[in-house]
Amino acid sequence: MTGTAIAAIGLFAGTNVDDLLVLTVLFLTSRARGRPRPWQIWTGQYAGIATLVAVAAAAALGLTVVPDRWVHLLGLIPLALGLKGLVSAYRSRDTGDPPPTATGVLSVAALTVANGADNIAVYTPVFRTIGLAASLTTVAVFAALTATWCAAGSWLASHRAVVAAVSRWGHWLVPLVFVTIGIVIVVGG
Repeated sequence: MTGTAIAAIGLFAGTNVDDLLVLTVLFLTSRARGRPRPWQIWTGQYAGIATLVAVAAAAALGLTVVPDRWVHLLGLIPLALGLKGLVSAYRSRDTGDPPPTATGVLSVAALTVANGADNIAVYTPVFRTIGLAASLTTVAVFAALTATWCAAGSWLASHRAVVAAVSRWGHWLVPLVFVTIGIVIVVGG
C-alpha cells in the first residue's frame, strides 16, 4: 500500500507539473481581477481531475480484452507523448504563449481537462496494470494531491519568481516524466 501511494504521488506530480503553473496563473488572475473566485478554481480543478481519472479508468477497463502479455506495450503511449513533448519543447523554446484564462467552475474544469488530456494516455496503462485495490489507492492519493496542488498554486501566486521558474523549465520536466513512466511500464511488463 505504501509503495502504491508513493508511486501515485510520483505519477500525479509528474503528470500535473504543468497544472500547477495553470493553477498559479488562475490564482494570480483571481487576485488581480476577482475572477475566477478561489472556490471556483478548487471546484473546477477537482471536476477536471475527476473527469480525467474517470475516462482513464473506463479506458483501462476496456483494455481488459488485451492479453496480459501485451499490456506492457501500453507504456509506449506515454513514452511517445514524452518524446513528442521533448521535441515540441525544443522547437518552441520561449514562445511566450499567453496564460490560460477562466472565469468560473466550468471553464476551470474545461481548462484542467484540456491541459491534462494527455494524462489519460498515461493513467490508462497504469490503471490497467496495477489492479483494483491499487487503483483505488491511486485515486485517493490523486484526490489529496489535488487539494495540495490548489493550495500550492494559491501560495505560489504570491511569489512571481517561482512562476517565472516553473514557466521556464516546466515544459521540459513534464515530457521527461512521461518518458520515464513509459519506460517503467514497458520494462516492468
